[in-house]
Amino acid sequence: MQMDCPTEEGLLRKKLGSMPSVSGMEFNLMQRVLTVTHQPGQLGVVMDAIRSLGFTPELANDTAPAAEVSKPWWPLALAGIAAISSEIAHWIGLPQWSIAALAIVAVLACGITTYKKGWVAVRNGNLNINALMSIAVTGAFLIGQWPEAAMVMVLFTIAELIEAKSLDRARNAISELVQLTPERATVQLPDGRWQEVDAKSVAIQARVRIKPGEKIALDGVIVSGQSSINQAPITGESLPVEKTIGDAVFAGTINESGSFEYTVTAVASDSTLARIIHAIEAAQGARAPTQRFVDQFARIYTPIVFAIALAIAVLPPLFFGGEWLAWIYKALVLLVIACPCALVISTPVTIVSGLAKAARQGILVKGGVHLELGRKLTCLALDKTGTITHGKPVQTDFIVWGSHNQTEAYRLAISLASRSDHPVSRAVATAKNDSVVQPVNDFEALPGRGTKGLINGKQYYLGNHRLVHELGWCSPELEAQLFALEQQGKTVVLLANDEGVMAMFAVADTIKDSSRQAIAELHALGLKTMMLTGDNVHTALAIANQVGIDEARGDLLPMDKLQLIEDKLASADGKVGMVGDGINDAPALARADIGFAMGAAGTGTAIETADVALMDDDLRKIPRFIRLSRQTHAILLQNIALALGIKLFFLVLTLTGYGTMWMAVFADVGASLLVVANGLRLLRR
Repeated sequence: MQMDCPTEEGLLRKKLGSMPSVSGMEFNLMQRVLTVTHQPGQLGVVMDAIRSLGFTPELANDTAPAAEVSKPWWPLALAGIAAISSEIAHWIGLPQWSIAALAIVAVLACGITTYKKGWVAVRNGNLNINALMSIAVTGAFLIGQWPEAAMVMVLFTIAELIEAKSLDRARNAISELVQLTPERATVQLPDGRWQEVDAKSVAIQARVRIKPGEKIALDGVIVSGQSSINQAPITGESLPVEKTIGDAVFAGTINESGSFEYTVTAVASDSTLARIIHAIEAAQGARAPTQRFVDQFARIYTPIVFAIALAIAVLPPLFFGGEWLAWIYKALVLLVIACPCALVISTPVTIVSGLAKAARQGILVKGGVHLELGRKLTCLALDKTGTITHGKPVQTDFIVWGSHNQTEAYRLAISLASRSDHPVSRAVATAKNDSVVQPVNDFEALPGRGTKGLINGKQYYLGNHRLVHELGWCSPELEAQLFALEQQGKTVVLLANDEGVMAMFAVADTIKDSSRQAIAELHALGLKTMMLTGDNVHTALAIANQVGIDEARGDLLPMDKLQLIEDKLASADGKVGMVGDGINDAPALARADIGFAMGAAGTGTAIETADVALMDDDLRKIPRFIRLSRQTHAILLQNIALALGIKLFFLVLTLTGYGTMWMAVFADVGASLLVVANGLRLLRR
């Protein structure tokens, strides 16, 4: 619980990194989790090493969660009163021993912890803020600056308290997700009775009942009843979604109106929400490019500033006749200003805020590196089926050929189509539910062509252009009609008998309402768009024209998509993204700079493999992600400029003789609070 600042990380890295039994470390400061990779049987040695730094390690898999130790408030209050009294005693000219005594009481009341941490840091060769503060306060005592030393320690302790509270808000942004799932669920027992039990104990295939207004505790599929469900915590959708028998429901979502029962499809620890939380927590541990740069900069920066402070204390008195006490005081002020805490803490707070904001909008980003990279996208390739379109073909046209009866043609076509599981056949079979299905004898699937069968003793065929051509029933008029429909991006199936074509059915995968708006927003952000699909070129071009996509490629196999992505990567100025379903487009998604998986809610594969998972099928989330990436980067730059700018300003004040130690404390902690508050702006809706 003591690891909440890069100060502690530096100490742990140095201590554990020097141990032969330790081969790796991963820090998650926002969740106070340290993962250590070590040789078997060395856990006790690692724990002892952590304890030697003054920390209390607790295993993450312990049944009892780590709890914060609340410190009593009175020592800090006593320290504040003693420090103010020391200042007053100095102003009214009381004896020096009384001023010193009050100052020492103030430091002892609130500064012992800082001194302990500072001593551990110095002993381990680490110049962190506790070490710098301990040196500065001790130095101030030695040169007789009693009231100022006391005020500096009190202000520093208060500021550390405020900073810890501010960081807790960033931590809570993620932990709030955990609280979305209720701990109890109403489950049907083997004897038929209903009982409320712990959600963690509910097994797969258990039957759960949900009342109006109740939160859903586990993933499942509705088996009885219907309702509208608020899925915003998972998908970010603003409107409730109507659900009925056979539809999936997710843990953490809210039942709006009706009541229903569902069977559980995943245990509590493997629900969609649990996977999202796990992915975000893992993402926090991975450092973003800016964070890696800042960490490297801070490692060089602190020793350099310490060396400059030493030079300021020694060189002017030795070589330029300066006063020892005056220049030592300036050096001590510089030590307080030197702490890189504000600079280092600014990046993880901003990145975590960005990740949490994205999750609230139904966008699961698998790490700060992808969040930062999004702003550099210049080209986006998109799969067609399930991404731009709904992925479910529907019948759009029905044309009777010749003098055949419309009702009879429909009845025959549906009778054949209902025997096939091909998506196009299913679209025809479900188009007119009131038609009576006739028995089909000698049914046969014709691979790559269609189907055939006997209805009332007569042979009928339902198939594509190739089948009709092989049967010899093509004509210029028929070819013209087929070409016109295919130019619109539609797939055509024809009903025929041994005498000729009876009717044609056009089937199309309809475009989502959100796709046009999403493409327009991407263009407004300066991105080029390209559609990659396995459908024929006519369909690809027709869909691309309707949606407004810049370029379309059809008749592509998965490896063809991969090759096109590689070609784009070689020729594009910026980064290239790929949007697909996370499974069929896996090679291209993996090769792109950022892979976006559509409709990842309930799909473990997509959540695990994609760089960015969109929890529903709304393509408009991608421009939203790019805008969030740009906003995050802007705040990162603002924070770095704030942290360094404030320190530079007070450094100049100190060197010109205007800076004081208490001002330095305000500068250091003020900068930390500013960058934390600025990073948290991302969480605002």
